[in-house]
Amino acid sequence: MGRVTFFRWFGLGELKSKQKRLEAELAKVPSLIVAYSGGVDSAYLAYAAHRALGSRMLAVTALSASYSDRDQREAQACVERFNLPHEFISTDEISNPAYRANNPDRCFFCKDELFSKLDDLASSRGFAAVAYGVNVDDQGDWRPGQRAARQHQVLTPLLDAGLTKADIRELARAADLPVWNRPASACLSSRIAYGVEVTPERLSVVEKGEAALRALGFRQFRVRHHDKLVRIEIAPEELPRALSPEMARKFVEIFKPLGFNFVTLDLEGYRSGSFNTHLVNIPS
Repeated sequence: MGRVTFFRWFGLGELKSKQKRLEAELAKVPSLIVAYSGGVDSAYLAYAAHRALGSRMLAVTALSASYSDRDQREAQACVERFNLPHEFISTDEISNPAYRANNPDRCFFCKDELFSKLDDLASSRGFAAVAYGVNVDDQGDWRPGQRAARQHQVLTPLLDAGLTKADIRELARAADLPVWNRPASACLSSRIAYGVEVTPERLSVVEKGEAALRALGFRQFRVRHHDKLVRIEIAPEELPRALSPEMARKFVEIFKPLGFNFVTLDLEGYRSGSFNTHLVNIPS
């Protein structure tokens, strides 16, 4: 066996072991609600939970001002394709002044609202537990929502099984989940700079701006809202196309009518959690 072949075989074996660990742990839960955003992590968790529990699981998607129409359509399409038990509910985190203030702990208030609603749903429907799709790689960034999950005793099956983002993408690909290679996508509020109030109007601006970039053919990007200035992040491999004078004019044509006085392109390119790079020594 060649060296490359050996490492591929070893990696596959390790991934299969993690998958079996995940399915065994899920099978121990009498019944389960999965917080399902439609991204690859929560989609694979919902798929695996359904394999383990059948009708004793329910995927639940929370609709709010920070959840885009595109995400809703894709989440619906995925559960319909695999016939997963699923419901939409509404959350109202934007009515919370602490959430709207958009301090670095904003995500705590969002997840606290979500898990409170899911706890109530579990209690009223007789589900034994709630789970969400946090994974090993999520431990390396500032994620105050995990504190809310711990307070609500939300299960973390993907993390407990030792699954990384790459592992989950590979398992989702093997399962033929349509979102297996979908770019990472956090809520719309994560695009608004800390200290700039989260409002439905600003969330709508972000959603429109990102839809326009998608229409231009860009795949991985973020519209970062800094009040009167927009900072566009484009994946490094797509940056050369974004740097042309023609594309610069298109960016201006898109974002000036959305209310921005200044339209900028971030030369570092897209990176997840770029608002968090200046946060130091803050416990999660």
